Amino acid sequence: MASDSVNLANILIDGTLTGLVYGLMALGLSMIFGVARVVNFAHGEIMTASMYATVVLFSTLNLDPFLALAPIAILFFLAGYLLQGKIIQPFVERPDYSQFMLLLAVAVILTNLLLILFGPDARSIRLDSLLASIEIGSLLIDRGKFYAALVAVASSAALFIFIRLTRTGTAIRACADNSLGARVVGLNVARCYALAFGLGAASVAIAGCMMTLLVDLTPALGPAYTLLAFVIVIVGGLGSMPGALVGGVLIGVSEALAGFYVTPSAKSMASFALLIAVLIIRPRGLLGDRR
Repeated sequence: MASDSVNLANILIDGTLTGLVYGLMALGLSMIFGVARVVNFAHGEIMTASMYATVVLFSTLNLDPFLALAPIAILFFLAGYLLQGKIIQPFVERPDYSQFMLLLAVAVILTNLLLILFGPDARSIRLDSLLASIEIGSLLIDRGKFYAALVAVASSAALFIFIRLTRTGTAIRACADNSLGARVVGLNVARCYALAFGLGAASVAIAGCMMTLLVDLTPALGPAYTLLAFVIVIVGGLGSMPGALVGGVLIGVSEALAGFYVTPSAKSMASFALLIAVLIIRPRGLLGDRR
């Protein structure tokens, strides 16, 4: 009986740590949709690209994912800023299907570009310093997941502080709440949208850096992570930044429980079962607007 309790505790901890990284990934998607009202169908592909960038820095410059965080976040912020400002912005006022086709095209281009550059073989990063688990009594905590979760929490907190407590963050929130009113008072709405997309891309890039410690990498990962990010933001509430983190933890825990007690192939089933349950009970998501 005691061993069952220890196993359950280890599973819950493992799922929570993974879920926090998922939450940071989904936070970027929620940020982009909440401000620019753009549904980023290339979200998972952007994260996959950041994972490959991490692998390249590790193999060429011997930078581990924690040291690669800053340059990759800056690189993907600039890439996201330019993508929104130069390519997506002309489609903001167009019908939703136009945005869908545009971002789907970006996703396909990214996936095939990664396939051309790196081939189909799986790649991974293994750090000797992360092989030993953290032992707390009977609990065993994966060191890589623990540090990845710490990075996810710190990055999420930094983004929350920036959005809530800085003038630029206030301007971004104003554009999200009322773009017409923001234009009337002189805000550059297109620039705020580009900043939001850049911040969202930086968030998912940091999540990608951390995911290289948890999974093997192939160019085909993108669509699965795009779908997972959508599940998380819908569970948490579309456009809700705290909801993305809550949804990520719930999905991470549900996957861990299903993988241990049912079968590893049941992880997706558990995620979508949770999605259906949330949509039935609260259609706007757990922390979504009640209106």
